[in-house]
Amino acid sequence: MHHTGYTIPASLRASLDAESARTGRGIDSIIRDALSQYFETSLHTVFQVSTSGALVAGVSDREVSVGALLDHGDFGLGTFTGLDGEMILLEGHAYRADVNGDVLRVAPDAGTPFAIVTRFSPEQQATLGPVRSFAELESACDPLRGSGNIFYALRLDGRFARVKARSIGPQAPGTRLAEAAKGQHEFTFTGMEGTLVGIWSPEFSGPFSVAGYHFHFISADRLHGGHVLDVDAEGLKLQIEPLSNFHLALPETEAYLRATIGGNTAAELATAERGR
Repeated sequence: MHHTGYTIPASLRASLDAESARTGRGIDSIIRDALSQYFETSLHTVFQVSTSGALVAGVSDREVSVGALLDHGDFGLGTFTGLDGEMILLEGHAYRADVNGDVLRVAPDAGTPFAIVTRFSPEQQATLGPVRSFAELESACDPLRGSGNIFYALRLDGRFARVKARSIGPQAPGTRLAEAAKGQHEFTFTGMEGTLVGIWSPEFSGPFSVAGYHFHFISADRLHGGHVLDVDAEGLKLQIEPLSNFHLALPETEAYLRATIGGNTAAELATAERGR
């Protein structure tokens, strides 16, 4: 059998066909997962450091390095120690958007208290029509998600008429996220080529992740970016990957182990993330 330029023996093809018939999965999917296991590379896996509830409760100490984070993914978002800036992971590089919306690539030894990453391997592509608000962006992406019960990684590239974004500056230890967000710096980029790096998380993940859509923006020249609050664009190229495996790495720092994490953290998180 010839598959993407390689020859597969007839006996293996028979096994592939039998497995496809038994499970209802496509041949490509079975081959991809088999190769992933052989090379010990996780596919369709979310790797998350700490929990959103901990971040809401003010646990923003360094938990892992950016270098360690990149061992688990090449695409994602998060923040830095002390909530000092917005993290954008794209094509295996880590960037920090500061309180002015200026972006710099960060060193592997930079620290993060919370991040969510994956090895981006999109399975669908589409071109979106006009999206004049964050709500319209959500509505345009919704039909391309096959389920409300798994995670998704989304990358959108194109020219943005307007991106309203924010970043938070360094905070004192123990500062709750909602309090830190009150002093967030907001800025607007106009007429700019760039990329939205996004993760969609299911509703049930609210107590430990960021339920719904969470996007960070970075310009094509890698000089500007931030946490997305609103957007206006058209003709965006969307790539999307379903993420059916979830790996949560809980911190072992004293700040995390002694923190009181409870209450309606999802509601407090929504207020901090979107101002609602």
